[in-house]
Amino acid sequence: MVFRGTDLPELFHRTDATAVARQRDAVHDTRLQLWLLIAGALLFALPFRAAGALSAAAYAGVLWATWRASRRRAASQWQLNRSAAEFIKSLCWRYAVHGAPFTADRGDADGEFLSRLEQGLAELRKTGWADPRSADAPDGPGELITPAMRRLRERPFRVRKETYVRDRLIEQRNWYHRRTVVSRRATTLWSATISLLTVLALLLGVGRALSVDSPAVAAGLLSAAAAACVAWSEIRRHQPLIAAHSLVEEDLAAMHTAMETTVGEDRWAAAVYETERIVSPQHTDWLVQHRR
Repeated sequence: MVFRGTDLPELFHRTDATAVARQRDAVHDTRLQLWLLIAGALLFALPFRAAGALSAAAYAGVLWATWRASRRRAASQWQLNRSAAEFIKSLCWRYAVHGAPFTADRGDADGEFLSRLEQGLAELRKTGWADPRSADAPDGPGELITPAMRRLRERPFRVRKETYVRDRLIEQRNWYHRRTVVSRRATTLWSATISLLTVLALLLGVGRALSVDSPAVAAGLLSAAAAACVAWSEIRRHQPLIAAHSLVEEDLAAMHTAMETTVGEDRWAAAVYETERIVSPQHTDWLVQHRR
């Protein structure tokens, strides 16, 4: 049996789409602010009078972009919706494959699933998450537990295990591997760019110290550009994510080996629960904070 993202409930897809949109908005806001700061410094360095007015307009644009970003809170909504989407997905997988606490001997697994789902979403609403169902009628049980989830739950242990390992564990392991590769490439690119800009500014500073005629404005522009690159790299968190994603990938590889060799039906529920804990956004954030 194959279980894909399309088999998850509509609430997941709406929350996931919102997370992607808010991430795009947050990145756009930050990029716009940095570009306007660089443009303001560049225009200020130009010799003609109109450049001063254009530079002032660029700095005013920075203030406007900052005000707009604070009003729509795209970054916080991005993180909240991503947490909600991953929470829904994780709970759906645990329900569908008999992961803890939705084991085969659970009398009312459907009721337990709906109760835990609503409890988790209620906690997110307290922190500012906007429930997409608030404008409409809340989804009923039949919409939160999809037919595909029920079909997978009814399959024998061997089918549930194969489906989970292939469509969840291996899929997540590959995703973390791809993100690690992307972060390494981005770190190399931005580190090289920052180093190049800094070396050029250093050469101009040394030349000025040796009484060599060098434009002071150019050094300022290079410094501003390097600072913008540093800020962008920190915002994207490429370097800390390399360590975090690598550790998650290693943990998933170990869990994959255990599931294929030693984990039987008696230990299956706990193994699924542990796998879902490893791939949770909260676990990744913890690794980012403690494994820099």
